[in-house]
Amino acid sequence: MVQMVKKGKFAGRAILLAGPPGTGKTALALAIAKELGKDVPFVPISASEIYSTEMKKTEFLMQALRKAIGVRIHELRRIYEGKVEELSIQQEPHPYNPFVKVPVGGTVRLSTKDSSQRLKMDQAFATAMVRQGVEVGDVIQIDPEAGRVVKLGKSKEAAQKEGYDLSAVQVVEVPTGPILKNKEFVYTVTLHDLDVSQARAGVSVVSLLFGGEESKEISNEVRRTVDEAVKEWVEQGRAEILPGVVFIDECSMLDVETFSFLTKAMEQELSPIIIFATNRGVTVVRGTDFQSPHGIPLDLLDRMLIIPTYPYKRDEILEILKIRARAEKVNLTEEALNYLADLGAQTSLRYVVQLIAPASELASQQGSKQVTKEHVEQARQLFVDVSRSVRHLREFEARMLK
Repeated sequence: MVQMVKKGKFAGRAILLAGPPGTGKTALALAIAKELGKDVPFVPISASEIYSTEMKKTEFLMQALRKAIGVRIHELRRIYEGKVEELSIQQEPHPYNPFVKVPVGGTVRLSTKDSSQRLKMDQAFATAMVRQGVEVGDVIQIDPEAGRVVKLGKSKEAAQKEGYDLSAVQVVEVPTGPILKNKEFVYTVTLHDLDVSQARAGVSVVSLLFGGEESKEISNEVRRTVDEAVKEWVEQGRAEILPGVVFIDECSMLDVETFSFLTKAMEQELSPIIIFATNRGVTVVRGTDFQSPHGIPLDLLDRMLIIPTYPYKRDEILEILKIRARAEKVNLTEEALNYLADLGAQTSLRYVVQLIAPASELASQQGSKQVTKEHVEQARQLFVDVSRSVRHLREFEARMLK
C-alpha cells in the first residue's frame, strides 16, 4: 500500500483497519505515515473530536484534510555566507533613554576557504547581528532581500581554539566558494498553514479596529486562491505536493453527514490518504436507522481497501513483550516472560504489557535486580484483568450502586 501511494496509484481511495481492540490498528497507521517519508504530514484525530460547538463538523474535517497535505517549497535566494573574521558594531545612545546604547551600523568581514569580503551594515542588520549573538569565528548567512541573519554555528577552527569539552553551540565547516552565492532553500508547509496565512492577509483594517473577532473558519474563496497558487508553483517547478495521512480513530462515531462529506473530499484533486480504524461489528450508522458493517455506509465501504487485524498469537505476544521490556529497561527472567506470554494469550496483550511496570517496582522493593515469575504473579493479584473484574462485579452486585 505504501508503494502504491509513492507511485501515485492511490488517489481517491481510503483504508479501513478493522479488528478487535489491541490488535495494532493505530500502530499500523503510524508506521504507514513514517514509511511515506520524513516530511509527510500525519494528522491523527478521534471521531469524537469533530463534535465541537465552536466549529462546524465539515470545517473541522476540511482543516484536518488540509493539514495532511504538505507543500515542499524550493526557493533560490542570493545570500552572503561565510565565517566572521572581523565584526565592528557602532553604538549610540538611545533617543529616548540616553543611558542605553543601541546599534546604529557596523562592518563585518566574512571569509570562505576561497575568498574574503568586507560588508557595511545599516542599523537593521547590526541589530540582527546583536540579537543573534554573532561573534568572531561564527559561520553565518545574510539574506539582504529578506533582511535576515542566520547563525549556523561555530567554525571548526574557532571551536578547537576555545577547547570546550561540552558546548551547546553546533560546530560547522567553513563554506567554500564565493561569499555572495545563489543557494536553494527547501522548507515544508501544509495547505492549512497557507490557508491561515492567506486568511490573515485578507483581514480588513475596519474589522481589526472595530470589532471583530478573527473567524475560526476559512472561506472557500481563500482555499481556492491557495490551491491556484500552489498549482502555479508546481508547474513552475518551485514546489511539490506531499499527500499525507489523516488517521480517524473510532470512525463508527461519525454520522452520515460526515461520511457523505468525506466521500466527496476523497474525490478532490488535492486529497490526502484517509485511514479509518474501528473495532465495531455490524451496528447502526449514526444519524440513521439502518445498520451497516462497522457503522459505515456501504457506498463509502466500497471505496475502501479493508485491512483486517487479528488478535496476537502467543509467540507474537512473547516477541512484543521482549521489545517492550528492552524499551522500559526491565530485566525479565525467561520464566517470567513465558508466564506473561501465556497470560497474554488468555487475557489481552495490553493487560500483560501494563503488568511489566508494577512487577518491576515490586522487584526493586524486594531488592531483586531481575523480575521473576513470582513478581509478575504478585502484580497480577493486585491488578485484575477485565474478566476477573466482571466476576468481582457479579460477586458484589447486590452492594453496588445502580
